[in-house]
Amino acid sequence: MSPSQPTETPNDSIMQHVEYVQHRYENYLLSKPHVIGVGVGYACCRGETTPELAVVVMVDQKLPNEALAPADRLPSRLEGVRVDVQEMGQFSAQSGAIGDQPSA
Repeated sequence: MSPSQPTETPNDSIMQHVEYVQHRYENYLLSKPHVIGVGVGYACCRGETTPELAVVVMVDQKLPNEALAPADRLPSRLEGVRVDVQEMGQFSAQSGAIGDQPSA
């Protein structure tokens, strides 16, 4: 079951600011250990989607701050925008030609 989507549409100026912050800090965030992607989305809290737009930082493994060196920790906010860390796990490339479907 996927998290529910917020019903309110974000204000254009809020969306533009969040996108600006994401683009401005993307390389910085991608330089941190375990970070595999950065985007804009709705923050999640305890598995539920919130109506708050955030810079979403996708990690292969979510660790407590205490397990990371201070220089490797992610900020909770950037220029007033929430930074939401979401665990994605490991990604891997699949072999085969484009359009090939796995056999059943």
